[in-house]
Amino acid sequence: MDAQLPEPEPLKTLVDALKRLPGVGVRSARRMAYHLLQHDKNGALTIADALTHAVSNLRHCLRCNNFTEAQVCSVCAGTRRDPTLLCVVETPADQNMLESSHGYRGLYYVLMGRLAPLEGVGPVELQFERLLTRATDGVVKEVILATNFTPEGETTAHYLTELMRARGLTVSRLARGVPAGSELEYVDASTLAWALIERRDA
Repeated sequence: MDAQLPEPEPLKTLVDALKRLPGVGVRSARRMAYHLLQHDKNGALTIADALTHAVSNLRHCLRCNNFTEAQVCSVCAGTRRDPTLLCVVETPADQNMLESSHGYRGLYYVLMGRLAPLEGVGPVELQFERLLTRATDGVVKEVILATNFTPEGETTAHYLTELMRARGLTVSRLARGVPAGSELEYVDASTLAWALIERRDA
């Protein structure tokens, strides 16, 4: 087996940083690093500046927990949404997919994750109390659980259903038009639109 050439420290640091991205292993990270350094140094600087700006300026919306520069995001601040509907999703990417379906005009709450006890992610880490405070504001009438149809997503939906119903809220779940085991980010917009229309009690 051939010995691997030692990498300069800045290159190794860059590769290690890129490996933090989901689905990126050491080989992919190394290819990205070499590409940026050899063929797109301006692109590398743009990425660095964008990351620095995002980390420095983005915060969580006080109402929906999504990323925003203001205290309250544009969706929550809008006046054309139905404030009686609150759709709970796992990630900002899931919210974007639901928005692209053009089948929902209510508001959102982004969990920024899902229950995963083996990974140390529980109700405290996901700040379920904050969600409950939002859902019981006296305006919300129905909570739509749009977590993914994965084992973790189903567990999260079941747990939240019990919490919400105990507080007298109407709770529904996306219809099974969304394939089991799928991630909302990868489901086509028309399927999501029908799933929202055909949602059922959780």
